[in-house]
Amino acid sequence: MNELWTEVMGADVTWTSAVFKLLLSMILGSVIGLERRRKGQVAGLRTFALISMGATLAMLVSIYIPQEYMGLKNGDPGRIAAQVVSGVGFLGAGAIIQMKGSVRGLTTAAGIWMAACLGLAVGAGMFMIAIIATLLIIFIFVNIERIERRNNMMWESKIIRIKADGIVENFEVARRIMSSHGVKSGDEFYKYDYAEGTTIVNFLVRAKGEADIAGMFEQLREALHARSITLTNEMNL
Repeated sequence: MNELWTEVMGADVTWTSAVFKLLLSMILGSVIGLERRRKGQVAGLRTFALISMGATLAMLVSIYIPQEYMGLKNGDPGRIAAQVVSGVGFLGAGAIIQMKGSVRGLTTAAGIWMAACLGLAVGAGMFMIAIIATLLIIFIFVNIERIERRNNMMWESKIIRIKADGIVENFEVARRIMSSHGVKSGDEFYKYDYAEGTTIVNFLVRAKGEADIAGMFEQLREALHARSITLTNEMNL
């Protein structure tokens, strides 16, 4: 047993050490992927497991080539592995979804990048570091989000579009109504239709999940004689 562990922990690439490292990276990647799949993200167990294993394989190849073909014990094992860190970016970009101005998947993309780094760490034999890093990643995905929600830190950027009768030049009352509901108003964009006699305004706002949007819309409708009020992610005048 001691001989097996010594071979696994050794710097040389052998069948035993390679298989152990691939299995460990698959497990660590799957743990992260399981948490992402639970949140409904497109990148799940298979994606994270493959990324982590692929990075481990790249590191093993980086170590194996100078070891076997150049006879070097102190070659450059980072040459191939370095390309993983930059090359995995296209996978992260694929996890980012842009939906009419709303961006989702940034956290999953960061997780994909971390999974690749985990694979490199496992391939280099940094087993305990990789395991601890996996636990920290899960802590960030699960517990940090709970802290954000518990402390109402989950702000979302939205656009409130109001179409009102008449040419409305002062929207101070609208800002006060939004502020009273915990909605922070930023930039504003107007369109005046003098032929139809209507005003369209887009408010760039930041709101928390617990904001009473329906109640706020009712007050805005009464105050501005609004024909329609829309909560959206897309600017449209």
